[in-house]
Amino acid sequence: MIETSVTRYHPVAVALHWLLGLALIGNFALGLYMADLPFSPARLQYYSWHKWAGVLVLTFSLFRLLTRWLARPPALPKAIEAAMPVWQRLAHQATHHGLYLLFFAVPLLGWAYSSAAGFPLVLFGVLPLPDFVPVSEGLAEALKPLHKFSAFAMAALVLLHVAGALKHRIVDRDGLLQRMAFGRG
Repeated sequence: MIETSVTRYHPVAVALHWLLGLALIGNFALGLYMADLPFSPARLQYYSWHKWAGVLVLTFSLFRLLTRWLARPPALPKAIEAAMPVWQRLAHQATHHGLYLLFFAVPLLGWAYSSAAGFPLVLFGVLPLPDFVPVSEGLAEALKPLHKFSAFAMAALVLLHVAGALKHRIVDRDGLLQRMAFGRG
């Protein structure tokens, strides 16, 4: 066990972290559930919800990135960083960079797929968002597996992120998770 004081993330960053995490998990689960349903009004509604959640993921991600630029995240405590093998520090960095890339790529690929397939995105059923690719069956067929693959890649990185967090909580007991906790202390 490493005894160390841990500097917390900004409260807005903490809130966005957990909101984004819940949105990602919920939207991934909805995507898995709806993908193989037979055509029905319910399936169409689930697709709408999935798209709306994707726009929320994109919005939360943008705010999260802006928050990260405006309120730099705290550095890893020196004692924790020194105790981590090089491969763990590299995995930490690669996972975070990969997640940030996929926070944007997954919803944008989904939006592009929806546009190419000829299904416009109408946020909450009232606000039409622009299509940013033309309707094209060939493009839609190319984008669909990219969206799916990137979503599964993001799910894998989320699981890796959670596993790393649990390691710090259960094995290392170094207090690192307190950086992203609500409240004081």
